[in-house]
Amino acid sequence: MAMNLVFLLEEPSAKQVLDTLLPKLLPSDVSFLTIKHHGKDDLRQSLPRKLRNWKTPDTRFVVLHDQDNCDCEVLKAELQELCRQAGRNDTVIRIVCQELEAWYFGDLAAVERAFPGHRLQQLAEKSAYRDPDAIVKPSDRLEDLIPGFYKGGWR
Repeated sequence: MAMNLVFLLEEPSAKQVLDTLLPKLLPSDVSFLTIKHHGKDDLRQSLPRKLRNWKTPDTRFVVLHDQDNCDCEVLKAELQELCRQAGRNDTVIRIVCQELEAWYFGDLAAVERAFPGHRLQQLAEKSAYRDPDAIVKPSDRLEDLIPGFYKGGWR
Protein backbone atom coordinates (compact mmCIF):
# COMPACT_ATOMS: atom_id res chain seq x y z
CA MET A 1 0.00 0.00 0.00
CA ALA A 2 1.45 3.35 -1.06
CA MET A 3 1.63 6.20 1.37
CA ASN A 4 1.47 9.92 0.69
CA LEU A 5 3.36 12.39 2.85
CA VAL A 6 2.44 16.06 2.83
CA PHE A 7 4.95 18.46 4.37
CA LEU A 8 3.45 21.77 5.45
CA LEU A 9 6.34 24.21 5.60
CA GLU A 10 6.80 27.65 7.04
CA GLU A 11 8.88 29.04 4.19
CA PRO A 12 10.17 28.48 0.65
CA SER A 13 13.72 27.61 1.77
CA ALA A 14 12.43 24.53 3.61
CA LYS A 15 10.67 23.42 0.43
CA GLN A 16 13.89 23.71 -1.55
CA VAL A 17 15.81 21.60 0.95
CA LEU A 18 13.16 18.89 1.29
CA ASP A 19 12.49 18.70 -2.46
CA THR A 20 16.19 17.88 -2.86
CA LEU A 21 16.60 15.50 0.10
CA LEU A 22 13.35 13.52 0.23
CA PRO A 23 13.70 11.70 -3.11
CA LYS A 24 17.03 10.37 -1.83
CA LEU A 25 15.66 9.35 1.58
CA LEU A 26 12.15 8.01 1.06
CA PRO A 27 11.29 4.51 -0.19
CA SER A 28 9.90 4.31 -3.71
CA ASP A 29 6.37 3.48 -2.50
CA VAL A 30 6.12 6.77 -0.58
CA SER A 31 5.10 9.84 -2.53
CA PHE A 32 5.45 13.33 -1.09
CA LEU A 33 4.29 16.87 -1.59
CA THR A 34 5.90 19.92 -0.01
CA ILE A 35 3.68 22.95 0.49
CA LYS A 36 5.42 26.21 1.31
CA HIS A 37 3.81 29.04 3.21
CA HIS A 38 4.79 32.66 3.59
CA GLY A 39 5.87 32.59 7.20
CA LYS A 40 4.54 31.16 10.43
CA ASP A 41 1.32 33.19 10.45
CA ASP A 42 0.37 31.94 6.98
CA LEU A 43 1.15 28.35 8.01
CA ARG A 44 -0.88 28.57 11.21
CA GLN A 45 -3.88 30.16 9.46
CA SER A 46 -4.01 27.61 6.65
CA LEU A 47 -3.11 24.51 8.69
CA PRO A 48 -6.59 23.66 10.05
CA ARG A 49 -8.26 24.25 6.68
CA LYS A 50 -5.78 22.10 4.76
CA LEU A 51 -5.93 19.26 7.27
CA ARG A 52 -9.73 19.29 7.41
CA ASN A 53 -10.27 19.42 3.66
CA TRP A 54 -7.56 17.03 2.40
CA LYS A 55 -9.29 14.13 0.63
CA THR A 56 -6.46 11.92 -0.69
CA PRO A 57 -6.54 8.59 1.18
CA ASP A 58 -3.46 7.21 2.95
CA THR A 59 -2.05 10.69 3.48
CA ARG A 60 0.03 11.60 6.51
CA PHE A 61 1.04 15.15 7.38
CA VAL A 62 4.27 16.62 8.71
CA VAL A 63 4.43 20.22 9.89
CA LEU A 64 7.89 21.80 9.89
CA HIS A 65 8.16 25.06 11.87
CA ASP A 66 11.19 27.11 12.95
CA GLN A 67 11.71 27.56 16.67
CA ASP A 68 12.28 31.31 16.33
CA ASN A 69 13.36 31.63 19.97
CA CYS A 70 10.04 30.24 21.23
CA ASP A 71 9.72 27.58 23.89
CA CYS A 72 9.75 24.38 21.77
CA GLU A 73 7.26 22.52 23.95
CA VAL A 74 4.77 25.41 23.97
CA LEU A 75 5.10 25.91 20.21
CA LYS A 76 4.64 22.21 19.50
CA ALA A 77 1.59 22.05 21.81
CA GLU A 78 0.02 25.03 20.00
CA LEU A 79 0.53 23.39 16.61
CA GLN A 80 -0.76 20.04 17.90
CA GLU A 81 -3.90 21.78 19.15
CA LEU A 82 -4.52 23.28 15.69
CA CYS A 83 -4.15 19.79 14.19
CA ARG A 84 -6.43 18.26 16.82
CA GLN A 85 -9.11 20.87 16.12
CA ALA A 86 -8.90 19.91 12.43
CA GLY A 87 -9.37 16.23 13.31
CA ARG A 88 -5.80 15.19 12.48
CA ASN A 89 -4.22 14.04 15.75
CA ASP A 90 -1.82 11.90 13.70
CA THR A 91 -0.02 14.93 12.23
CA VAL A 92 3.70 14.91 12.98
CA ILE A 93 5.06 18.24 14.25
CA ARG A 94 8.78 18.95 13.96
CA ILE A 95 10.33 22.10 15.37
CA VAL A 96 13.53 23.20 13.68
CA CYS A 97 15.84 24.68 16.31
CA GLN A 98 16.28 28.33 15.43
CA GLU A 99 16.14 28.04 11.62
CA LEU A 100 16.38 25.34 8.99
CA GLU A 101 19.72 26.81 7.93
CA ALA A 102 21.24 25.54 11.20
CA TRP A 103 21.22 22.12 9.48
CA TYR A 104 23.96 23.34 7.16
CA PHE A 105 26.28 23.83 10.12
CA GLY A 106 25.85 20.17 11.05
CA ASP A 107 28.01 19.14 8.06
CA LEU A 108 30.32 21.97 7.08
CA ALA A 109 32.42 19.62 4.95
CA ALA A 110 29.40 19.02 2.71
CA VAL A 111 28.66 22.75 2.59
CA GLU A 112 32.26 23.40 1.56
CA ARG A 113 31.90 20.84 -1.26
CA ALA A 114 28.74 22.63 -2.40
CA PHE A 115 30.42 26.03 -2.22
CA PRO A 116 34.05 25.43 -3.22
CA GLY A 117 36.55 28.14 -2.39
CA HIS A 118 34.99 28.91 0.97
CA ARG A 119 37.05 27.33 3.73
CA LEU A 120 34.12 26.20 5.84
CA GLN A 121 35.12 22.76 7.08
CA GLN A 122 37.71 24.25 9.44
CA LEU A 123 34.95 26.19 11.20
CA ALA A 124 33.64 22.92 12.65
CA GLU A 125 36.61 23.00 15.05
CA LYS A 126 35.60 26.39 16.48
CA SER A 127 33.41 26.42 19.57
CA ALA A 128 30.94 28.87 18.01
CA TYR A 129 30.02 26.27 15.38
CA ARG A 130 30.07 23.01 17.39
CA ASP A 131 26.42 23.28 18.38
CA PRO A 132 24.44 24.28 15.27
CA ASP A 133 21.26 24.74 17.30
CA ALA A 134 22.95 27.43 19.37
CA ILE A 135 23.87 29.60 16.37
CA VAL A 136 21.73 32.72 16.40
CA LYS A 137 20.30 33.54 12.95
CA PRO A 138 22.18 30.81 11.06
CA SER A 139 20.87 32.12 7.72
CA ASP A 140 22.59 35.47 8.40
CA ARG A 141 25.79 33.67 9.44
CA LEU A 142 25.78 31.70 6.15
CA GLU A 143 25.30 34.91 4.19
CA ASP A 144 28.36 36.33 5.96
CA LEU A 145 30.46 33.22 5.26
CA ILE A 146 29.39 32.56 1.67
CA PRO A 147 29.05 35.66 -0.51
CA GLY A 148 26.06 35.17 -2.79
CA PHE A 149 24.23 32.82 -0.41
CA TYR A 150 20.78 33.89 0.70
CA LYS A 151 18.02 32.15 2.58
CA GLY A 152 16.51 29.83 0.01
CA GLY A 153 19.09 30.08 -2.73
CA TRP A 154 22.20 31.38 -4.31
CA ARG A 155 22.77 34.61 -6.27
